[in-house]
Amino acid sequence: MRLVPVILLVCCLLTAAFADTLETRAGRVAVTKVVDGLDTPWAVGHLPDGSILVTERGGRLLHVKDGKKNRVKGVPKVYAAGQGGLLDVAIPRDFARSREVFLTFSKRQDGGAGTALAIGRLSEDGKRLTGLRIVFESVAEGSGGRHFGSRVVEARDGTLFVTIGERGNRPAAQDRSNHNGSVIRINRDGSVPSDNPFVGQPGVRPEIWSFGHRNPQGAALDLQGRLWVSEHGARGGDEVNLIRKGANYGWPVIAYGRHYSGAKIGEGTSKPGMEQPEYYWDPSIAPSGLMVYSGKLWPEWKGNIFVGSLKFDYISRLAGNPLREVERIEGPETERVRDVVEAPDGTIWFVSEGQGAVYRISPLVASD
Repeated sequence: MRLVPVILLVCCLLTAAFADTLETRAGRVAVTKVVDGLDTPWAVGHLPDGSILVTERGGRLLHVKDGKKNRVKGVPKVYAAGQGGLLDVAIPRDFARSREVFLTFSKRQDGGAGTALAIGRLSEDGKRLTGLRIVFESVAEGSGGRHFGSRVVEARDGTLFVTIGERGNRPAAQDRSNHNGSVIRINRDGSVPSDNPFVGQPGVRPEIWSFGHRNPQGAALDLQGRLWVSEHGARGGDEVNLIRKGANYGWPVIAYGRHYSGAKIGEGTSKPGMEQPEYYWDPSIAPSGLMVYSGKLWPEWKGNIFVGSLKFDYISRLAGNPLREVERIEGPETERVRDVVEAPDGTIWFVSEGQGAVYRISPLVASD
């Protein structure tokens, strides 16, 4: 009879020992909860002092340091409806000097709402944004709460890429007189770079860098400085795309997948003049944040693409040429993975919308 409590104790200890690890093809890794109690978290950004900023879709920006979270004042007013709200946060390379923070969000406009980009300066104590300015907002807006995108990525030349969904208006993704369904590129002050592909073309928005996108919710530079995007398809046909200047990615003329009704989308899966995805999922995984890994802590993952799945609760690792999904990293923590980023020290961080938490993946050491 005395063996029963001993066995139970051993089982409990084993459960505790494995509760903070994930199995990967690179071996077991440690997963640590950095902050929890979040309400629909959307994105995470790392500050030079080791603290982080986290967005909640409802409109809160949180500064988290040493496990303590504080609300940052001075954020833009957001249109928090459906998929809209406070979305991405990005920290520029010159933050130590400029203290600027980039935020994408859904902004109320006449007749609806559109995707916007704001820049503000974070106070030294991390409690307030000052000098907030909106440097971009999309035209035309949509009237519903769907498909805002949106990520902001600082290119190597200092310009900014912003991904924008087609707002549920499928034909708008092929209409370059508006920004819906596009990746735009602007200077940090909101002006248009002179080498954008459609500058000077009548009736075309000069900020557009690429178009024909449905709802791109992940974006990052690779090790060569190229932009990659993950975007939601309909029923099937979620895509990972390598973004090329001036390119048309096909939505809704071509797609891998079908409408939710089961009806055929557009003209098929290919058409001259329209780009093919580097990879697509069918069935859909609902991809969100995307990260290209440097190889700093796991050299075997150098250049691999990591994408969070909202639908199936895992982190997809993609590699190879042609690109393919080579691994699914999953555990109780990976519930509705909204964002995946690499920290300056090479650890991998992800936002679990389902858990209302931010986690850190690090190498497993003896003390773990």
